[in-house]
Amino acid sequence: MRMGKRWVVRALALPGCLACMPMSVLAQDGEWRPQKNVEIVVATSPGGGQDKTARLVQKILQERKFVEAPMSVVNKPGGGGAIGWGYLNQHPGDGHYLEIGNPTLLTNHIVGRFAFTYTDVTPIAVLFTESVAYSVPANSPIKTGRDLIERLKKDVSSVSVSIGTSTGSTNHIGIALVARAAGADPKKLKTVVFQSGGDAMTAVLGGHVDLVSSAANNVVPHVDAGRLRVIAVSSPQRLGGALASVPTWKEMGANVLVTNWRMAAGPRGLTAAQVAYWENAFGRLVQADEWKKDLERNSFEDSFMRGDEFRRFIRSEYDSFRSVLAELGMAKQ
Repeated sequence: MRMGKRWVVRALALPGCLACMPMSVLAQDGEWRPQKNVEIVVATSPGGGQDKTARLVQKILQERKFVEAPMSVVNKPGGGGAIGWGYLNQHPGDGHYLEIGNPTLLTNHIVGRFAFTYTDVTPIAVLFTESVAYSVPANSPIKTGRDLIERLKKDVSSVSVSIGTSTGSTNHIGIALVARAAGADPKKLKTVVFQSGGDAMTAVLGGHVDLVSSAANNVVPHVDAGRLRVIAVSSPQRLGGALASVPTWKEMGANVLVTNWRMAAGPRGLTAAQVAYWENAFGRLVQADEWKKDLERNSFEDSFMRGDEFRRFIRSEYDSFRSVLAELGMAKQ
């Protein structure tokens, strides 16, 4: 009878023990879900492209109840993104922290601005890609992408280009690839760096530079107003909307392909269950009508990737960026 009583006591006590254990512990070997507020970190100030993406992600995930835990966007600007990524990794193994980032995580490491890169976080998904647009004033003598190629062939330093916000960025890499396709030395490009994409756009609108290399969606209002002409885009195929008539460099025989993708990542050390949860959440997000309409409105490209496909992609992007930056004499890694 004593043995029977001991068995009963243990059986009754077991549910109580489970109730005392955190759900995150119980789910380590199975399904995981957030149990407290989720912070979406943005390494820039409010209002920028990454911030807008983060707030749309928060809105859709919450309103559609794809994530039932509360969520908040936390801006950590500074250090070219280093402060935001550093803050993310102050929470290793914690699936309640995410960051919306872009290729600067790779390029800043290659040029020596960051001590860390994509291998120091947990990549979750590419959400979309944003091509580089090459734009000139409406009255520019450079009418087409082929005109630009010819100018660069004759004298690469004869064309001035504005970019934001740093050398080594995808906008810089984008125009360097065009110079290389023209058979010119990319290091001899006359590149003017501005502190913001808006300032780079103002420079070309004011006629202070010949061309601006920028995110495609930034030029749409100026194209609609007749102030700018886009002579090419760096995407693998033509974009939609206001830029549907703009040819790709590939169509013109130039090997120029670069995209400024937007990614979601977690801190280092996330478990397979945590990664699977967020991959599934973002997989549902990109199917939402609100998300698809935002992509169309901004000339973004639907290129959702997760899992091994994303991990192979980001390794390939790192190698590709490093090759171009080495040619520019900027690679330190």
